[in-house]
Amino acid sequence: MLEERARGAGMRLAEWVREALLAAPVEPGVDSGAVALAEVLALRSLLLNLHFRAAKGEPVAESEMRGLIERADETKMQRARERMESVRTAARATDPEPETASETGAETNPEEG
Repeated sequence: MLEERARGAGMRLAEWVREALLAAPVEPGVDSGAVALAEVLALRSLLLNLHFRAAKGEPVAESEMRGLIERADETKMQRARERMESVRTAARATDPEPETASETGAETNPEEG
């Protein structure tokens, strides 16, 4: 279905999806970055599991595939929140707050001096 829409727009699937996501309205209170990250993490989980099975030459039954999808969907938002929080924590640790004038001993009254 998505492939058909992309072809109809004269785009590759990745290009069409990117355009659709960028054009989608953002509702107040919805963290679209977290939602997009959650979907990417779910896809990553599925791809890694399927690649691992394929590399071992093992077929994936439909019931197993459905289980992988359900597990990825159940955990994707929590994993995205955890990943975003770890990035924020790392950013805070490496990018200290700017010093204020009182902390540096700089004068704040321009008339003095």
